Amino acid sequence: MAQVSLREVSKIYPGGVRAVNRVSLGVQNKEFMVLVGPSGCGKSTTLRMIAGLEEISEGLIYIGDKIVNDVPAKDRDIAMVFQNYALYPHMTVFENMAFALKLRHYSKPEIILRVNEAADILGIKHLLARKPKELSGGERQRVAVGRAIVRKPMVFLFDEPLSNLDAKLRVQMRTEIHKLHIRLQTTIVYVTHDQTEAMTMGDRIAVMKGGLMQQLADPITVYDYPKNKFVAGFIGSPPMNFMDGRIIQKEGRIYFDEGKIKVKLLEDMFEKIKPYLGKDVIFGIRSEDIYDKLFVSQAPAENIVRVTCEVAEPMGSEVYLYLNTGRHTFIARVGAHDRPKINQDMDVVFDMSKVHFFDKDTEETII
Repeated sequence: MAQVSLREVSKIYPGGVRAVNRVSLGVQNKEFMVLVGPSGCGKSTTLRMIAGLEEISEGLIYIGDKIVNDVPAKDRDIAMVFQNYALYPHMTVFENMAFALKLRHYSKPEIILRVNEAADILGIKHLLARKPKELSGGERQRVAVGRAIVRKPMVFLFDEPLSNLDAKLRVQMRTEIHKLHIRLQTTIVYVTHDQTEAMTMGDRIAVMKGGLMQQLADPITVYDYPKNKFVAGFIGSPPMNFMDGRIIQKEGRIYFDEGKIKVKLLEDMFEKIKPYLGKDVIFGIRSEDIYDKLFVSQAPAENIVRVTCEVAEPMGSEVYLYLNTGRHTFIARVGAHDRPKINQDMDVVFDMSKVHFFDKDTEETII
């Protein structure tokens, strides 16, 4: 079984700096787990501790049912794909892919068989005689993945493998790695700072910040039910819109009052939000949950707000509208046919069934 388990794992550098702080994580057999977060959040350090390239300061790491804290990297039965590919420039593609097998004294026929199998899976058989300098970025990435595949390890570790590729090639390689996981049915731990990669590739994603695990769940759960403001703002493109304001009650109804605009909460929100009556909170709404009133047949008057459209960015199939309440700027993602006049007022509708509220002090999710 190729399970990976981290139990209260920390990495503490001299001076007491905790790059990774008591992270607990269970990666199931054949699961595609993604560690995602901004630069410096501890995700790559966590991956390197799993690989045995970083010493563990606290906690336990299991691969399968074996504690590997003191097991050298070469004996952990893992294969790692790095951001910079780490190919030997003087070797051919075949020699690069075969190198680890030669070190482990595999027979020549077995080496040829494994390299050809991996090259066939990745579509690089015609490149086996070339050297890295003769390859494109995407081809080099495939060779790096192929070098990992030939070993048939228990666990694959990917450390931001697509960050050096252009946008179009990143999308293509993202699909290729996802298809590879389905075909090989192996355990993968994948590190990225790109939330789109995390959402599209992971069976589950672990969002990290400041060395701490913020949320661990499947992508849709993280997107729809973020645990705190950081997760809500980090996952999603464009990021979630946030506004500061106050919860007020008027004539038996509860409203969010931003200062310039005011919207009514749904009744099923009342119980959770009542402790915050008269208090400041953070209001969050995603760009796709804001609609131009012109294209909404029916909308409660309490959910319609007057704003100014400052910029309209056509994206092809949709348009991003940059709107201003007078106190806050936020983004609405609308259909390509929607082109309001710039620097003029317009009415928009908030889908109040999709909004979120966060505690002003802790930034934890209220609703």
